[in-house]
Amino acid sequence: MKLAEALSLRADLQKRISQLEERIKSNVRIQEGEDPAEDPDDLFRELNTALKQLEDLIFRINLTNMETTSEGEVLTAIIARKDTLALRISVLRNVLSEAAGANNRYSMNEIRYVRTINVAELQKYVDDLSHSLRELDVRLQQANWSTDLL
Repeated sequence: MKLAEALSLRADLQKRISQLEERIKSNVRIQEGEDPAEDPDDLFRELNTALKQLEDLIFRINLTNMETTSEGEVLTAIIARKDTLALRISVLRNVLSEAAGANNRYSMNEIRYVRTINVAELQKYVDDLSHSLRELDVRLQQANWSTDLL
């Protein structure tokens, strides 16, 4: 199995676990005299099986990410850089949104707000970071599809 397939399987398991949680919650309390639509004990067994599969898969994915390199760098380091780059972009976009907000003054007596940053310059920086993030993501995807899961 390729690393990319394992990542897809992990996402599927996480969705399945979430669905099992909802199914369990809807069957743990019923009206007196009624039978549950599904046996909670069976659902708990299914949940435990899915959680064990997820645990094993996460371990194997993490092990593979620590053992695999792309351009001389382990995948775990690339993933950490990608995550922090995405967070940086998100924060800066929020700052840009605030800075670019309209100046809603209704009269000359109201307080006037001024920008303390160069919006165009920051936007160019965010665009450059976004380009770098896309390149990093492509690099990771290539590694994921060419790497066998350990």
